[in-house]
Amino acid sequence: MTCPLCGPTPHEILWLDDFCRVVLLNDEDYPAYCRVELLEHVKEMSDLTPQDRARVMKVVFAVETALRTAFNPDKINLASLGNKTPHIHWHVIPRFEHDKHFPNSHWGQAVRESHTSRLNAQTKQDLADNMGTLIECALGSS
Repeated sequence: MTCPLCGPTPHEILWLDDFCRVVLLNDEDYPAYCRVELLEHVKEMSDLTPQDRARVMKVVFAVETALRTAFNPDKINLASLGNKTPHIHWHVIPRFEHDKHFPNSHWGQAVRESHTSRLNAQTKQDLADNMGTLIECALGSS
């Protein structure tokens, strides 16, 4: 089976270096849903060196901070499952009390209709710019 995260992404890239990328899934119900994807095919966080584990998490936390700043969500969900795609990736999902699934997981049972809209180009650019600044700052403090 071919790993869908090992090749080029079909999603919009908000930030990228030689280690990982941050993509915007632009999900219909969760327009600011991002994913941090390791570029190298590695199955588990414990397969990484301690330094690389810390690097991944610095990126994840910078993405969380950028999303909190931009959207002021009620909660941020962080998830790294990999059951279907055993390649390190972290889901970073801003959640709102009025979203389709809240308080359930966004993979869980819907409890209401969704009334969201996709992010416009300026919002995506502002998010990418702030995210890049936060990530570079976090990685610079290694």
